[in-house]
Amino acid sequence: MKVEQLNGANLAFIGDAYYELFIRRHLLEKKITNQKELQKLSVTYVSAKAHHQIISKLSSMLTAEEEAIFKRGRNHKFHGFRKNLKKEEYLSSSGFEAVIGYLYLKGNFERLNELLERSIEIIETGNSNE
Repeated sequence: MKVEQLNGANLAFIGDAYYELFIRRHLLEKKITNQKELQKLSVTYVSAKAHHQIISKLSSMLTAEEEAIFKRGRNHKFHGFRKNLKKEEYLSSSGFEAVIGYLYLKGNFERLNELLERSIEIIETGNSNE
């Protein structure tokens, strides 16, 4: 598989799955075991709104290559937006997921973990720096 040739939707597809698994593990590591609480908390990290918030603060950290991947994911033609989402949030969420998918498929786990740990920090602290 040539990762560089995958379209934005393909990268976002795998990025979404990896990010959700990363978050689920993070919540379990915090010793949260109640299923309702796990589900409720996970949504605060994995929603399009959360992704939009994260990427708006992470954008200054992205390399030129990652920025290009973000744009590929954001600009891919998607069909059927959910009515409860703002289009901008949905698109930036897809771009964020594409970056995660790209780094995952490239095996760049050091960089991937750096961005994901910062993502968690953004959600948990509401940190407006960067």
